[in-house]
Amino acid sequence: MSDRLKILLVEPFFGGSHKKWAEGYKKDSCHQVEILSLPDRHWKWRMHGAAITLSERFKESDFTPDLILATDMLDVATFAANCRSKLNSVPIATYFHENQMTYPWSDNDMDKRLQRDNHYGFINYTSALVSNKVIFNSNYHKNSFLQSLPEFLKQFPDHQNLNTVKSIEEKCSVVPLGMDLERLDELKPQSQELRKRAVILWNHRWEYDKNPEAFFNSLYEIQNRGWDFNLVVLGERFNKYPSVFDEAKERLNEKIIRWGFADDESEYVRWLWESDILPVTSNQDFFGGSIVEAMYCNVKPLLPNRLAYPEHIPEQLHSTFFYNDGELTNRLQNWIKDVAVIRKQQTRTFVERYDWSKVCLNMDSCLAELAR
Repeated sequence: MSDRLKILLVEPFFGGSHKKWAEGYKKDSCHQVEILSLPDRHWKWRMHGAAITLSERFKESDFTPDLILATDMLDVATFAANCRSKLNSVPIATYFHENQMTYPWSDNDMDKRLQRDNHYGFINYTSALVSNKVIFNSNYHKNSFLQSLPEFLKQFPDHQNLNTVKSIEEKCSVVPLGMDLERLDELKPQSQELRKRAVILWNHRWEYDKNPEAFFNSLYEIQNRGWDFNLVVLGERFNKYPSVFDEAKERLNEKIIRWGFADDESEYVRWLWESDILPVTSNQDFFGGSIVEAMYCNVKPLLPNRLAYPEHIPEQLHSTFFYNDGELTNRLQNWIKDVAVIRKQQTRTFVERYDWSKVCLNMDSCLAELAR
């Protein structure tokens, strides 16, 4: 077999960070990567039906890969079964951006209320089981997935197949999320406005798992204490989003210098470079791409001491950038007060290793080893 593999990357939810990751790998890989995808909508239906749709398209195509690279949104078992005549012995690797066993479901989700949410976690389980290689975007993600599997399987009435957890663990690897960070340098504005007041940033999706209530409650308290600051709120907003954003827009109106999703990427990047502090309150993050982007632009993150975040900061600096429960508001207030000192600190060196120019070597090597 040639050193250069032919890889079919199967992505049922081709949008946002999933799309950026797929296109980034295709662009920088030493292998030939072809993308088979569906638009990023109806995520639950994608986890059910995309395997059929995409396997049918694959069978009709002329592309014969050396390896399949799927993502966690694909029902890999169904995909492989429906095109087994074309796959033959082609190995399959599955890359987990997230998983539905440890992802915190919204209490407003009807599937959770009716106890139907297990099905999506089961798809992730069977995908990992039938894959030849299982790749996670962080050590935290890998460990939380493997640790949750036994309890997940024990809830079923019999034949729980707990022995399969070990077989999955033996196939696991970690390759960090590849990102096009160098573009943030290319889009950096030639001149930046240096404001007297600290610029606080939110650049995540407007969703409940990012815990915006804690973020804005901290800002309300700091405002009530008489401290001044600027506020930049970016991030993708969907039709349904937490009502706290509308409340915050009204209560913090005098602090806001930018509000809402930036359609133009250069505008988004400009606000990253002009921001100072990123207080993070998320309840769930398997990697934290928006945080890495901000850190690369030297926005100083104030992070909860959990999830995947400790992997982004050298251990000897954890006391500087991490807070424990109940500490956020006071820590943030001190940073606002000392913003001149905060601005001198560099954080980009911590995350430069996530640029595709470095991650791609790891991913290429991981997949080449599987295809041998």
